[in-house]
Amino acid sequence: MNEPFIPAFNWQEHVISPWMSELSMTLPIVLMAFFVITSCGLIGNYLILRRMALVGDAISHSVLAGIAGVVVFTGGLQVTGLFIGALVAGVVTTVLIELIHRYSRVKQDAAIGITFTTLFALGVILINLKAGQVHIDEECVLYGEIAFVPLDQTKISIPLAMVQAMDNLPLAGEFIKGGQLVVATGVLRMAIVTLVVVALIWAFYKELLVSSFDSALAYSLGINANMVHYALMSLLSIVVVSAFESVGAILVVAMLILPGATAHLLSTRLPVIMALTVLHAALSTLLGFHLAKWLDCSIAGALVVAAMGLFVLAWIFGIHDGLLGKWLRQRRVQHELPEEITQSSSLTT
Repeated sequence: MNEPFIPAFNWQEHVISPWMSELSMTLPIVLMAFFVITSCGLIGNYLILRRMALVGDAISHSVLAGIAGVVVFTGGLQVTGLFIGALVAGVVTTVLIELIHRYSRVKQDAAIGITFTTLFALGVILINLKAGQVHIDEECVLYGEIAFVPLDQTKISIPLAMVQAMDNLPLAGEFIKGGQLVVATGVLRMAIVTLVVVALIWAFYKELLVSSFDSALAYSLGINANMVHYALMSLLSIVVVSAFESVGAILVVAMLILPGATAHLLSTRLPVIMALTVLHAALSTLLGFHLAKWLDCSIAGALVVAAMGLFVLAWIFGIHDGLLGKWLRQRRVQHELPEEITQSSSLTT
């Protein structure tokens, strides 16, 4: 008998059990997803304001060229080398896009298409050249596998008093072994990247805001808009390179756009948009993770589907810029217009 296309939903199995009997696997995955979506979403807000959403797409594809280049020229798969190679590829992508756009008649969207397709093709060629000597999992690079995040662990020494205090917490033994805190390496790295992103956005909030809306105004206020732009693109490269390991080079594009696009439907004030972006990250992480558990599918794919679901809800029910908000404003205008006509006619008479 064929299995049903959509399996039956079981609250205990798909919602409760992952947080009880499988906590050591669940928590790193959920934290990794939250940090990825938060960092990508916060940076993505500025890409949306600058109408540069596809730059994230370009960088996420060119990462493959950087990884393949490191493998070809070093013959190894050391994580540090791969990270540096991918980061360099991301920065080179940004510079090439700007050079093509500034010093030719090619528009920015065409420059993005030229750059990322060329670098992506170069990465495919380099992988094919080295395929027989070094194993590179192209699917992992492109689509990611966040389920493997808990397997790569790092032990951190913590004070004895903290160990004793955490021993009293339920299920603390899952993360404290031999007096050391055991954390997933990828989660630790992504947490640091997210904190750096938040700190830089807070420290340079005015510069980013002004240069995103009006570069001429930024220069008049003594802000170097070009320097801010390249710094933002460099930070974007770091975020993309840090995130693609878990959600893949392609799916990270959705994380750069969906949280910010959803928040922009609900507010016009940037601080509120930033807060809504973080809230969107938390909700899409939880909904996506449990959706993947229910359907037994790709976690990264489920995260994007959940994020899209939240976007659709904001698009339909958003009071500010959603369909419901526009309908309410139109209805208010229709009611107010006859009253104004009546008042004006009474004044003329």
